[in-house]
Amino acid sequence: TVTATVSKLCTIATATELNFGSVSGLLRTNSDQTSLLRLTCTHRTAYQVGLDNGQNASGGVRRMTSGTGFVAYELYRDSQRTQRWGNTLDTDTAAGSGSGSEQTLTVYGRVPVQSAARAGDYSDVVTVTVTY
Repeated sequence: TVTATVSKLCTIATATELNFGSVSGLLRTNSDQTSLLRLTCTHRTAYQVGLDNGQNASGGVRRMTSGTGFVAYELYRDSQRTQRWGNTLDTDTAAGSGSGSEQTLTVYGRVPVQSAARAGDYSDVVTVTVTY
């Protein structure tokens, strides 16, 4: 008798930076950019990928910071930017099934119209969670 057990496993290979580039400080128009998540899960392993609100969120609003200034932004699961990407299982995560090969998910980011911001370099850190 020969036996083996293949355990469920998902690993994130890369998560590219989401760089909005040079954004007008007046913030009178939406600024859209994308980022990529690359993950590999064992064949037929169901998974959900969640993104937290980042380190500078306030009241559920994601924000980048530069000193004491903030610029709001949002992350979405769809190119129309209507499906917010969050971290609540079966609600606002990206779901899929492993193929055994690397799969790519696109993160659609937007800096929406908002009050003018002070000049500076703004940033935030978002944590990716894969549940399987």
